[in-house]
Parts: sequence; C-alpha cells; structure tokens
Amino acid sequence: QVQLVESGGGLVQAGGSLRLSCVASGLVFNSYTMGWFRQGPGKDREFVAFASWADVRTGYADSVKGRFTISRDNVKNTVDLEINDLKPEDTAVYLCGARIRNSGGGSVYSSSYAYWGQGTQVTVSS
Repeated sequence: QVQLVESGGGLVQAGGSLRLSCVASGLVFNSYTMGWFRQGPGKDREFVAFASWADVRTGYADSVKGRFTISRDNVKNTVDLEINDLKPEDTAVYLCGARIRNSGGGSVYSSSYAYWGQGTQVTVSS
C-alpha cells in the first residue's frame, strides 16, 4: 500500500520560512518523480515544484522561483520543500504526489500523479 505523509506546515508571518517534508512508503521511490502542489481555499490544485526520479532535474512554478527549493533523498524516501520569504498568497494546503517515471503527461500536471498525500496546511499572516 502506497502512503505519502506530509508534515511541517504551520502558521507563520509573512517573510518567514518553513520546511515541508513528505515521506513515502510502499513504492520504489527512485522510480517516481515527486511533486509538490498546493490548493488554496476555493482554488484548483496548483503545481509548485517537482524533482525527477533521479533528482537530475527540478522544476518550479514561476510564482515560487527563487523562494522555494525542492530536494529528495532516495535513501530516506523523502522529498522536502524549503519555503522562504512566505507571502499571504502562499496560504494553502500543500500536497506531495508521486508520478511513475516515463508515464504520460508532464510533471506540472496533477493528473499525471498516481499517488497523493493528505496534505499539510500552510497559513501565512500579513
């Protein structure tokens, strides 16, 4: 049974930082591209960042470039998201997803991901 469990969310002031973590189990971790998405109140799920299965390639949404950093550890089966200079518009539930390598679609599309965690809430106060 595949499980993805996120942690690290919280309430922070604008300009603050957080480190989110996602632990995966029940899958061959280094066969999956891992992605972070977020979903704000009343909004669609939005791509944030991905790290390819071998961590050779990463990608970011324009809105987070320079502030967010994704990293993965293929020994610990974790993917982290370092978030700096938080803004109120970053408030959302942050979810990690797993996409089997060489599957169809692209890593920026939520429909390409086979597995999801429950998410961790990030709330940024102004």
